[in-house]
Amino acid sequence: MTDESAPTRVLLADDHTLVRRGVRLILDGEPDLTVVAEAGDGAEAVERARAGDIDLAVLDVAMPRMTGLQAARELSRRLPGLRILILTMYDNEQYFFEALKAGAGGYVLKSVADRDLVEACRAAVRDEPFIYPGAERALVRSYLERLHRGVGVDGLPDRPITEREEEILKLVAEGHTSKEIGALLFISAKTVERHRANLLQKLGMRDRLELTRYAIRAGLIDP
Repeated sequence: MTDESAPTRVLLADDHTLVRRGVRLILDGEPDLTVVAEAGDGAEAVERARAGDIDLAVLDVAMPRMTGLQAARELSRRLPGLRILILTMYDNEQYFFEALKAGAGGYVLKSVADRDLVEACRAAVRDEPFIYPGAERALVRSYLERLHRGVGVDGLPDRPITEREEEILKLVAEGHTSKEIGALLFISAKTVERHRANLLQKLGMRDRLELTRYAIRAGLIDP
C-alpha cells in the first residue's frame, strides 16, 4: 500500500458485466475506495493484478478459465501483500473454508453486498478478517466438531483433489479438449489425460458428464 490518504485501488473480477457494474457503483460511491480495473474471469484477474497498481482484489467464486478461489491461491503466492475478498452468491461453508485456505481475508455474499461489501473492503485494508454471520457459525461448529473428535483445530477441511486436478476438472467440465487444456496450462495433452484418469479414479466416476456434475456441485462452474 502506498499513500495512506489515497483511495484503496480495487480490482473487481466477475464474469457478469451487470454484477460488476452494480458492485462498482457501490465501491466508487465511497471516498476511500476506487475501482481501477475489472476482469471477466480468474485468469484475467491474475494477469491484471500482476501488472501492478492494485491494493485489493474482489473475486467472484464461479468464473470461466480460472475460478475466484484458484485466482486467490495464485495471487496469494505471487503477490503476498495483495488483499483479497471473495464475493459470491454461495452461502456455503465449504467455499468459505476454501476461501480462507486460498488466502482471502473475507467472504461476502452478493445478496447483501450493498450492506457488507464496503465494510469488508475496509477490514481487508486494515488486514482484519471479515466474516458473515453464517460463516461465524460454521467456524464455531467446525471447532467444536474437531474438539469432540480429538482432532487439532488449526487445520481446515481437506480437499479431495489437488489444485492442478481442480484446474483440469474445471476446464474439462467447460468442454475443453485435452489438447486445449494442455495449451492453457502449458502441459502436454498426455499429462492432461493422466490427470483426468486420476480424477475419475479418485472421485469414483466414469465419464465427463459425472465430472461436470461434480464441478457444478463444487462451485467450479455455473449450472
